[in-house]
Amino acid sequence: QGQLVESGGGLVQAGDSLRLSCAASGHTFNGRAFSTYIMGWFRQAPGKDRETVAAINLTGDSTYYADYVKGRFTISRDKDKDTVYLQMNSLNSEDTDVYFCAARAAVNLITAPSAYNHWSKGTQITVSS
Repeated sequence: QGQLVESGGGLVQAGDSLRLSCAASGHTFNGRAFSTYIMGWFRQAPGKDRETVAAINLTGDSTYYADYVKGRFTISRDKDKDTVYLQMNSLNSEDTDVYFCAARAAVNLITAPSAYNHWSKGTQITVSS
């Protein structure tokens, strides 16, 4: 019950920007309001562990960023659209990966990928240089 659907991925050149979107289907997600879920963006390359790129709390006033994206990426959420975004600026080839969004019903922000229990299917981002 409920899906997280991504859009906005693709192939870009170094220095370009992308905006990923992750929308929850319907007005609720797994029978709960979307506003009761913390959200995160993650990446996973073949043969490597899943790692956290960014995360955001229920109200959007607390965020987490991996060191390598600080100053370049911004996570945000739109409660009216049940959508979380990842604005990705100044992309470089090291940003190439498969990106996932994920959700977990929680009160406080959690950053560990293992804590999230609802996942999108993932979208490929490739940055050429």
